[in-house]
Amino acid sequence: MSMQFLGFAAQSVTGRVRGHNEDAVLCLPEFGLWAVADGMGGHQFGEVASALALDTLRAAVAAGDDLEAAIHAANQAVLDAGRDNGGRRMGSTVVAARFAGADFEVAWIGDSRAYLVTLDGIARLTRDHSWVQAMIDAGELSVEEARQHPRRNIVTQCLGLSEEFLEVGRVQGRLAPGELLLLCSDGLTGELNDGQIEEVCAGAATLDELVEQLIGLANRLGGKDNISCIVLGHSLPESTKIDAKPRNFLSRWLHSCKH
Repeated sequence: MSMQFLGFAAQSVTGRVRGHNEDAVLCLPEFGLWAVADGMGGHQFGEVASALALDTLRAAVAAGDDLEAAIHAANQAVLDAGRDNGGRRMGSTVVAARFAGADFEVAWIGDSRAYLVTLDGIARLTRDHSWVQAMIDAGELSVEEARQHPRRNIVTQCLGLSEEFLEVGRVQGRLAPGELLLLCSDGLTGELNDGQIEEVCAGAATLDELVEQLIGLANRLGGKDNISCIVLGHSLPESTKIDAKPRNFLSRWLHSCKH
C-alpha cells in the first residue's frame, strides 16, 4: 500500500456585506496544525484579534504547548492587546485541529465549528459557545429557530473576554481514508445548514473545488458575514493510478485511498 498524506485547502473571504475581513486562517502542515479564527471588535480591532490569536497559537504550538495551553496563551494575548489599546474590547473565536498521523485533536472557543464528513453523513464535532446553543440545550429553541433568531450571533465564550474563565472545548478523533475534516467560521454555517454542507462535499471534485463551492454557495445565499473554511483529508500522491471514476468527491476520495 502506498503512503497516505494529509491534503488540505483553505480560503477566507470578506463576503458580500462586510467592509473588511475579520476572519483569519492558519495552515501549518509542518506542525500538523490548522485553525480558523473569527475576530470581533469593529474598526479593524476584530481583524487584529483574529490575526493575533492565530499568531500566538502558532508560536505556542511551535514551542511545544498542547492545543488547550496554546488557546489560553492566545486568550491572554488578545486581552493584553485590548489593554494596550486603551481598554478597547476585542475578541475572537477559534477552532483548531492538531494532527499526529491520522489521529487528531480539535479544540475551540466560540461558535466557529469543526465537522467530520464521511460517506455515512456529516457530524458536528464542536458545540457552539453561544446564547442560541444554550437555548437549544435548555429546550427553549429548535435548531431551525436558532438559525433565524436575532441573538444567534451572541457568543458566551471567546478569546479576550475573561482571564478567569475560559472553558476550552476539546474532542479527539481519527481521520479515516475517505473522510474529511472541515473547520469553518460562522459566516459559512450562518448561510448553510449541515445538510447543505454535506451535499456540497458530495459533489466537489477536489479539495480546492470543495472550498470554492462552499464559499460560493454561502455568498450566493447572502454572504452576510466573513466566510472562512479549511478542509482536510488523507489521500495518496497524485501519481497514484486510479482504475475507475467514482460518482462523487467522497467516493473518489475513498477510492483513491484504497489503491
